[in-house]
Amino acid sequence: MSARSTPTPGTPVRGSTTGRPLMAALDLLGRRWALRILWELRDGPVGARALRQRCDGMSTSVLYDRLRELGGAGLLLQADGDRYALSDVGAALGAALEPLDTWSRAWATGQASGPARRS
Repeated sequence: MSARSTPTPGTPVRGSTTGRPLMAALDLLGRRWALRILWELRDGPVGARALRQRCDGMSTSVLYDRLRELGGAGLLLQADGDRYALSDVGAALGAALEPLDTWSRAWATGQASGPARRS
């Protein structure tokens, strides 16, 4: 069992004593394997064994810690039996991350750009 509790908006988290929603989200998503699990669930429900394989064989204890935390945060739910799926909130997060995915692909090819920096 993880010693840390699931970050929630309004309660202190790493980097924020106020528990601002963005800071709570970054704390949760910054945990090892959390984003990868959510990414692997973007196309539909996946069983725990298959999910572990897709995540390069992460340890079973870390997998179940993350599944519990992400479920507790309302981002995923247990579908039929041992399969996990994104909740509506988790799917909305996936949509919010798509621009970051697009940017990262451009960044990888040296084509990322943005507004000019202010001096």
